[in-house]
Amino acid sequence: MQMAPSAIHVLDRASLSEAAADSLREMILDGRLAPGERINEVKLSAALGVSRTPLREGLRLLAAEGALDASAHHGFFVRRLTVEEFEQLYDIRPILDPVALRLAGLPAPAQVERLERLNRTLAKARGSEAVDLDDQWHMELLAHGPNRVLIDLIISMARRTRRYELALMREQKNVAQTSADHSRILAALKARDLNAACQALDENMKSGKAPIIAWLKSREK
Repeated sequence: MQMAPSAIHVLDRASLSEAAADSLREMILDGRLAPGERINEVKLSAALGVSRTPLREGLRLLAAEGALDASAHHGFFVRRLTVEEFEQLYDIRPILDPVALRLAGLPAPAQVERLERLNRTLAKARGSEAVDLDDQWHMELLAHGPNRVLIDLIISMARRTRRYELALMREQKNVAQTSADHSRILAALKARDLNAACQALDENMKSGKAPIIAWLKSREK
C-alpha cells in the first residue's frame, strides 16, 4: 500500500525531531549548551540544519524528559545534570524492570534469539547508538509482559535517564559491562531460571550508577 504524501511528511518531521533531540542531548552533555542557558532556536535551527518546527518538537521531547525547563514567555532553558536528580531517577528502574520480567515470565526461544542478536550489536556500539540498542534490548526482554501500564512507566523512565546514560555509553568499558550483564540475564533465561534472570536484571539496572555518579562529580569539579 502506498503511503499518502501527508503521512510521509509527518514521518519525516518526526524523524527530524528525534535527530534534533539527539543532537541537543549531546550538546548538553559536552557543555556546548551550558546549564541554565536559554535555547536560541534561530541559531540552533541553522546549526543543526533543521527548520523551526521539528526543532521545537525536539525541544518539547527534551522538556518532557526533564533535560530542559520550558517557560511560556521565555522559551526553553537547559536543566542541570545533578547527582541528586540522577539518584532519584536511576533507583526506580531496578524496582520496575525485575517486577515486569517476573510478571512476563520466561520468553519464547525466538525472543531469546532476538535478544542475543541485539546484545552482540550493542557490544560494538558507542554513545547514542549504544543507548538506543540498550533500550531496545530491555523492551524486547519485556515485550511479552501483560502489564502495559508498567511497561509504559519503564519507557518513561528510560526517556528521563537518557541524558545520563549517554555519558555512560561513551566509554567502551561501560558498554562491555552492559553487554556482559545482558549475557548473564540471557544465560539464566536459557536455563529456564526466572528468579536468577530477575536477580541478574536487578544487578544490570544498578551497574551503571557508580560510573555516572563519578562522571557527574567530575563535572562539578
